[in-house]
Amino acid sequence: MTPLARRVLAVSASVGVVVAGAVVAPSAALAAPVAGAPFLAPYYAELDVTGDAQVTTADLEALAPHLGATSGMAAWADAARFDLDDDGAVTASDLARLSERIIYDDGPFEIVEADAVAMQAAMNAGVITSVSLTQQYLDRIAAYDKTVRPTGVRPLNSIITTSEVALKAAAEADAIRAEKGMTGMLLGIPVALKDNYNTVDMPTTAGCGCWNDNQTSTDATMVKGLRADGAVIVAKASMDEFAINLSSEWSAFQPAGASRIVSSPYDTSKTSGGSSGGTGAAIAANLAGIGFGTDTGGSIRIPSTYNQLVGVRPTVGLASRDGIVPLALSQDTGGPIARSVQDAAIALDAVVGEDAGDPVTARQAGKVPETYTSYLDDGALTGKKLGYFPSLVGTNPTTLRLFEQAKKTLEQRGATVVELTPPDGFAAIVGEGSGSGPEFNHDLQNYITAYLNPAVSARSLLAISQSPNIVPGRAGNPYGQRAAVTESAYQAWAGPQGSHTLQLAKGKQIMTAFMDAQKLDAVIYPSANTYTTISTANMRLSPNTGLPAVTVPMGQGLATEASTGGVNLEFLGRDFAEGPLLGLAYGFEQATHARTTPAAYGPLG
Repeated sequence: MTPLARRVLAVSASVGVVVAGAVVAPSAALAAPVAGAPFLAPYYAELDVTGDAQVTTADLEALAPHLGATSGMAAWADAARFDLDDDGAVTASDLARLSERIIYDDGPFEIVEADAVAMQAAMNAGVITSVSLTQQYLDRIAAYDKTVRPTGVRPLNSIITTSEVALKAAAEADAIRAEKGMTGMLLGIPVALKDNYNTVDMPTTAGCGCWNDNQTSTDATMVKGLRADGAVIVAKASMDEFAINLSSEWSAFQPAGASRIVSSPYDTSKTSGGSSGGTGAAIAANLAGIGFGTDTGGSIRIPSTYNQLVGVRPTVGLASRDGIVPLALSQDTGGPIARSVQDAAIALDAVVGEDAGDPVTARQAGKVPETYTSYLDDGALTGKKLGYFPSLVGTNPTTLRLFEQAKKTLEQRGATVVELTPPDGFAAIVGEGSGSGPEFNHDLQNYITAYLNPAVSARSLLAISQSPNIVPGRAGNPYGQRAAVTESAYQAWAGPQGSHTLQLAKGKQIMTAFMDAQKLDAVIYPSANTYTTISTANMRLSPNTGLPAVTVPMGQGLATEASTGGVNLEFLGRDFAEGPLLGLAYGFEQATHARTTPAAYGPLG
């Protein structure tokens, strides 16, 4: 491990919270400390809290116990000196202000498993630049994505397009850092987007060869948020064509009648899950810093569990869907897929907000915290009550073993875990079908009218079904069948008084009242088995209630078991409770560190 990696790891491990929201000195201010003596430059010493005339991890350790303290608390007399931004509370912002003064070793940077804090630390120290970081990811994509590794069976096929302007965007981020310092935790961080997010600098194919020419003139609203925070959009990740299935099979830029399937980097004979499988495979194999997918009935959470990643399915209404190719807007939502809870929280901060282009986002008014990183507390599980339904655990031996271990870990971290009896109406909640059948034709046509490039000839779902440039076997079913859904059938399903609309609202009401009555902080369950789903209930509980869910690795199968693939633990919470859920997931992650790195996709030789 390099000196830089050791230092960043020491900060993370000793403090157990994320460093976020910092505004640091320009990189020109960095200088090497005098050997054997404290570094005395005023900027780097003025926030010292331990009295040794330098800021080190010891200062962070001194601050950490006071995180969450406010001026109204009895302990404020001891905590007040750590309120470095004078806002009457000790938060991650204060930790960030303190941590930015640490002098990092000017050592090599290792891109594999690097998180946003490590990347920012290295860029702040001048060890790397955003340009060099972005180039490293582009090099990894070129070397790894379309080739079969010596121990593999298939290529990853996780990327459809790489950006021709990513290095320019990275240079702009470096210029901002040189002038203003680190303006945010995504400044200069390379991000991969599922190829149903509109981008002005790359086509948006939705995974279909029939839409190769769909170069949009605007970014999706969530993409605008990422760019505003300084993220570098490095690539468009592959996806199941039009997000229809979990197989992640796509035809974009392939010969007519041909398609590719995304593979898991842990076992390339297996699918990476769908429909955001390209994002899952790319982030797991370290082909980008952070990724984004979309979830209608499991499409963020399934790729996350198959690829040992953290996935966030936000409350419908937290992040705008405007400019994203839809599948079923009653349940569609976009969210981050990352290698850590910390990175998922950082990414979520950039994409939330009200947007007139997606009126449902008006629901979030007054319900969004200043930063989701403020919930990342190593002790977040203490005193929490979590419940589970045995039917959602299933019977798979590997999943049962890992879930039992997870329960013990949660209890060791101070949580109470209880078995639940489903409330009345639960079967109807998880039994409600996906809107992807009745809604797709209607919602896709609205996107086509608003955004599809005039050069694209397939301008309806019927025309798509008749195109030779689609995944083979999909012309009649599902495309032709769904193209035949009439407007009246759509309204009966998803209209204001449609059966689906009313059931989703009822599902949210039932589950919220149930969690309140049971005094639950979250409902937990495995997201899936290793490379297979458990049931539609596990995938649909969140979409069929509109409630948010966070999934996090809880372990892998053993060599003596049927599969060595990963299994994730999912936390479901109340409307707009992404912050508390991320806190619970972070506490579990810090107790387990269950994620592993795909062996075949290590550092480039």
